[in-house]
Amino acid sequence: MAGHSKFKNIMHRKGAQDKKRSNLFSKLSREITVAAKMGMPDPDMNPRLRLAVNNAKSQSMPKDNIQRAIDKATSGDDENYEEVRYEGYGPGGSAIIVEALTDNRNRTATAVRTAFSKNGGNLGTEGSVAHGFERLGFIFYPADAGDEEKVLEAAMEAGADDISSSEDGHEIWTAAEDLHQVAGDLEKALGEAETVKLAWKPNLTVEMDEKGAGTLLKLIDALEEDDDVQTVWGNYDISDEVMEKLDN
Repeated sequence: MAGHSKFKNIMHRKGAQDKKRSNLFSKLSREITVAAKMGMPDPDMNPRLRLAVNNAKSQSMPKDNIQRAIDKATSGDDENYEEVRYEGYGPGGSAIIVEALTDNRNRTATAVRTAFSKNGGNLGTEGSVAHGFERLGFIFYPADAGDEEKVLEAAMEAGADDISSSEDGHEIWTAAEDLHQVAGDLEKALGEAETVKLAWKPNLTVEMDEKGAGTLLKLIDALEEDDDVQTVWGNYDISDEVMEKLDN
């Protein structure tokens, strides 16, 4: 089960990026509201809402904000968001999946297409790159949650499919339909996870050089700055050495 993974790299240092984005709470609120509208407004009875609330908590979103987002789902608000997925190609042959929640498909499609075209990529058709990914459940614990042996044992008992531990933390993968159950069992053993979500995990990754990586990260930043875009996934691999050069 244990092995090396580049997930945190693939997610473009997601935690650090999220904290810099002023619209983060807006995106989290939108996901909570949509999840509450699609099921019960009670996180204990609605697995998707529970995941959304837990992710909001992990980003230090205030309880009042979380509750307002849940209440909005039952307030008769006219805003109706739908889930949309875009697929395309970035620099260096990388494949990108963009997940959005939008109340205007034309606006969002135009913004996503523009971001791709201005940053060395091009938007593809639905299904053009998704075949190179698996839809799985992803759970992340920081390193201080326990040593590799402890987390591995807890993950196996919870029914997880794969785990990778490094100095950054513990990445745990499950079947998509098992995510809520596995996350619940792990929470009893290890406490609350830092991240629990459905993810697109690439079957193969593409190694990026400095030039390609620089353009790719600009593309991802442009996509993530859009209010409608919730998450951006990719099959790229940027080495620590290249990332360090780009940070300087």
